[in-house]
Amino acid sequence: MNKYIANLNRIEFVITYACSGRCKHCSEGSHNASGEHIDAQAAAKAVHEIANNYKITSLMTFGGEPLLYPETVCAIHSEAREMNIQKRQLITNGFFSKDSVKIKEVAKNLADSGVNDILLSVDAFHQEVIPPEPVKEFASEIKRHGVSLRTQPAWLVSKEHDNKYNCRTAQILAEFEAIGIFQNDGNIILPNGNALKYLSEYFDMSKEYVSPYEENPADIRAISIEPNGDVLGGNIYKTDIMQILESYVPQDV
Repeated sequence: MNKYIANLNRIEFVITYACSGRCKHCSEGSHNASGEHIDAQAAAKAVHEIANNYKITSLMTFGGEPLLYPETVCAIHSEAREMNIQKRQLITNGFFSKDSVKIKEVAKNLADSGVNDILLSVDAFHQEVIPPEPVKEFASEIKRHGVSLRTQPAWLVSKEHDNKYNCRTAQILAEFEAIGIFQNDGNIILPNGNALKYLSEYFDMSKEYVSPYEENPADIRAISIEPNGDVLGGNIYKTDIMQILESYVPQDV
């Protein structure tokens, strides 16, 4: 086994960079409403092979807005359930349709596919551009199906910092708590993409900001597969995932 991947225990999929929001805090910058998304069959095959060879304890799908392609999300989580991956997590802003029938259908399919933990991105930035009604409807449907659901807000500077965005976020979270949906810790916005463009006054540019999600390249615990299939210098559409993992070497070695 590749010593640099020996402790791998988590798989992440960026389903797409397309998004239903245009949030000013987004680290990825501007998004289109549609675009490239990962192939469901190739993604499920990668889950199967990785979980056959490593003790994978968690899997996450996110974006962009992953539920623009719900069938792909469900295919990945179904395979994760089949492979006994215990934590099967989805991050979504909850806005992929205004059609109640579609919202109910997607919520049921997510529950049926084995998604067992959903983080709902709601805060001042998302709700500045995303209507709250369909998000709350989706949240209520997910809760009705018994899937764990928490809000995942983005905080500016820190959770405790007194600014207009954090104050508005606290108000929005209270609205969701009123319907029985409570908050996760959330995340702190980093000065990248739109955040650097629109919120630069809140950042100390003499300070080095480090993402808490950054992996140690010599001890990979989680891999993230891009919408185009790229991962660790390889591509799952062109090369078997196990071959990619076995041939991986950090750049500075």
